[in-house]
Amino acid sequence: MIPAAFEYYRPTDMAGVIALLQEHGDDARVIAGGHSLIPMMKLRMAEVPHLIDLQAIEGLNEIAVTEGTIKIGAMVTQHEIINSVEMEKAAPIMKEAALQIADPQVRYMGTVGGNVANGDPGNDMPGLMQCLNAQFHLVGPEGDRVVDARDFYEAAYMTEREDEEVLTAVSFTAPVGGFAYEKQKRKIGDYATAAAAVQISKKGDKVGAASIAMTNLSDTPVWSEGAGAALVGTACDEAAVKAAVTAMLGDIDPTEDNRGPVAFKRHVAGTVLSRAIACAWSRA
Repeated sequence: MIPAAFEYYRPTDMAGVIALLQEHGDDARVIAGGHSLIPMMKLRMAEVPHLIDLQAIEGLNEIAVTEGTIKIGAMVTQHEIINSVEMEKAAPIMKEAALQIADPQVRYMGTVGGNVANGDPGNDMPGLMQCLNAQFHLVGPEGDRVVDARDFYEAAYMTEREDEEVLTAVSFTAPVGGFAYEKQKRKIGDYATAAAAVQISKKGDKVGAASIAMTNLSDTPVWSEGAGAALVGTACDEAAVKAAVTAMLGDIDPTEDNRGPVAFKRHVAGTVLSRAIACAWSRA
């Protein structure tokens, strides 16, 4: 289908973006890579009279690793994440997750900012950012502010971002220990039926710290504090993994759709989390 008519803008600075958002209000949307918004516009599921392209804004496509902190500009693409040597060294889970997003054509254009900002529960990066305890950097008419990824998502497509704000970057402390991003999907390019992001660090021969987040199993990503806590202090044995899975299953709320019934999704969630924990522990 063809989208409804719209006005297209390509400002060269963030002040211009904010001015357009203030001028047009609910009738305006910003676009990054476009892989979420454009299909919705083509299907007439979204009508956007004023489309604001961020491609010409300088400084939004940079990756910086300084003193143990990683900052990723909103316009950094999944392809750039995959091919960044410093990113692979500082946070290898980012590359592992990015390689499982859609297909190469999408990854060339799809951005980190677009993936986390629109609140799509099927996107991979929101859950990963919660696992990494990331912060989202927003700019609006009132200035800059930072929101924790674990506090950002309210419901499907509803977030803490105000209509006149733009997400400019994500940042997080470089993770330590073992990692894994496991994803089950029906076919290449599809959203996850279930996905799990896991970071585990060792203390001696036991789990010192663990963070676990799940994707596409509720109307928001789910950071399961109880699942991570179930692993801490254990040797990550079968009983500990089972306890973590049980805790996670208590936190998710999947719904039946074309990816399967609720019982199937809960089974897949337990399977992918078990695999992710085993992989992360082996790398720790």
